[in-house]
Amino acid sequence: MEVYIPSTVPVGALSKILKVRLDRLQRRIVALGLTDSPTYDYLLTADYATLLAEEFGRKPVIDDEAAFDLYPPAPHPNPTSLPLRPPVVTIMGHVDHGKTTLLDTLRSSSVAKGEAGGITQHIGAFSVPVKTESGASSGPGSITFLDTPGHAAFSAMRARGAGVTDIIVLVVAADDGIMPQTREVIELYKKCQDTVGLVVAINKVDKPSADVESVEKALMAEGIQLESYGGDIPAVYVSGLTGHGLPDLVETLSVIAEMQDLRAEQSGHAYGEILESRVQKGLGFIATVLVMRGSLKAGSHIVSGSNYAKVRVMTASTGAAVKVATPGIAVTVSGWKTLPKAGDNAIEGIESDVKKALANRIRQSEIEASLADVDAINETRKSDRELREVEQKALQANRGRRPPKNKSAPVKEASGPKELRLLIKADVSGSAEAVEGALQGIGNKIATSKIIQAGVGDVTETDVTMAKTANATIVAFAVSVPRSIQSLAAQNGVPILESKIIYKLMDDVRNRVRALLPPIVETKVTGEANVLQLFEIKMKDKSVKKIAGCRVSNGLVEKAKHARVVRNGETVHEGSLETMRHLKKDVTEARKGTECGLSIAGFEDLQEGDMVQMFERIEKPGLL
Repeated sequence: MEVYIPSTVPVGALSKILKVRLDRLQRRIVALGLTDSPTYDYLLTADYATLLAEEFGRKPVIDDEAAFDLYPPAPHPNPTSLPLRPPVVTIMGHVDHGKTTLLDTLRSSSVAKGEAGGITQHIGAFSVPVKTESGASSGPGSITFLDTPGHAAFSAMRARGAGVTDIIVLVVAADDGIMPQTREVIELYKKCQDTVGLVVAINKVDKPSADVESVEKALMAEGIQLESYGGDIPAVYVSGLTGHGLPDLVETLSVIAEMQDLRAEQSGHAYGEILESRVQKGLGFIATVLVMRGSLKAGSHIVSGSNYAKVRVMTASTGAAVKVATPGIAVTVSGWKTLPKAGDNAIEGIESDVKKALANRIRQSEIEASLADVDAINETRKSDRELREVEQKALQANRGRRPPKNKSAPVKEASGPKELRLLIKADVSGSAEAVEGALQGIGNKIATSKIIQAGVGDVTETDVTMAKTANATIVAFAVSVPRSIQSLAAQNGVPILESKIIYKLMDDVRNRVRALLPPIVETKVTGEANVLQLFEIKMKDKSVKKIAGCRVSNGLVEKAKHARVVRNGETVHEGSLETMRHLKKDVTEARKGTECGLSIAGFEDLQEGDMVQMFERIEKPGLL
């Protein structure tokens, strides 16, 4: 793939251009002998940059105009001279372990009550003023808390939260212990423990079923070396419900922040990260931005991915307007022309530079999309070609053979599994990403779910039109569906799944995929009759009919049920009863212990000792 490279380029910028991890690029530079110390801002010549691009399989084109872009600033040469900034603390843990209630108590509001099912559905960012018990003036004046979801479907959002944090607060319920998402957070911490602090908050200690000692031992078994056991990781015992232990938690976080000596430039262009984005009525596209360097102001021009904003309004978590956002502060930014993607960098620049970088990014993304389309087409053609070859070989192998007797036997379709197609609309981009990940590929080789599109905002007429064209179901996650849209969807036969709880959506989709599977047919025997003797009777049309005299040995023999003849343990015929009599009277059923005469339609070979079984077929949904 072609990449545009300027005539001189810093190592950090080249890693972004080549989409290669910085440390990997630095190792390659040293291995090639280009320099022994390839720092982030070390300048590479066009020749060196070309060589490195080719090393990573790219086709470099030296073009200063086409390669122009904005990049994260290089680390400050003297960070100890910079002003202190608030620590960014991420609250993490398993679903329902009390993360949001804990944070809710810290900032004395009612976020937890507003969350669907009490479960955080996206990253919340809040700055909380703090005052330590020691009254140390060197401590942070505030702490920025990030509350990440605990449900398994939101793993990408947790990883994103860990990527921008200074300290992780791992919340573990004292009455529940180590759970899957607890282990996931522990693994995230272990990957970044050189730069990120950890505090364990053992929550719900006020519950009668709390077992703190058991939780601590389980944490030690997971490699978390707690201070109380001779390690260096503090554990604080808290109750988000009563507020017990929260001053100790704040004090502990402040001490760790002081030890980390968190500093950042407050002058110059702003640089930050998009935590989440959504569409809000009256403001359009908005995004929560965590400022990491510089100062963001109203009127600033920023680029994030292939998206641009001239900052119109900035608000804090309380809804109050913010004039200047400094490092460590998260603000909601409006003024975006399109919706930025959670996890992307946000970089400020002068208007002309931002727009120039934006144009180049859009062009590059279009090239990459075009190449991806070409790859997809080639892969499809390859699969079709291989399928034709298999069919041709099968046809040649079957030449001269007689066709199978069972012509109604199912034939596997070449088109692949049945699909439940889904069009997702969610409240914020992070939620859309999580829902897409949770709902994609539910099923098996016979039936599965497939996401055709995922977006942000309320369900619109365009969504209904697209869903109808694609024969898809609309998934509305934590967004509204106006009555007019509900009516339009009903008229067009477009189903809409609405929910604010992701695991309920997963259950709904799983049930709908299951409905696409061929049913499992079970046979239930409802009655049995033993053939005692055979005799002939005259019918109304004066014809003679062979009748089997039977005694019902089990259940209820009903004329309306299916019948089969069992001889020596094997089924010799299946069909339906033609005649059923008791004495000389036609009947429709006979109970256990009674006798009756039976004949089976299209079967004249009943013999003494045969068993006639009556049965029904019960269809059950297929299993995933």
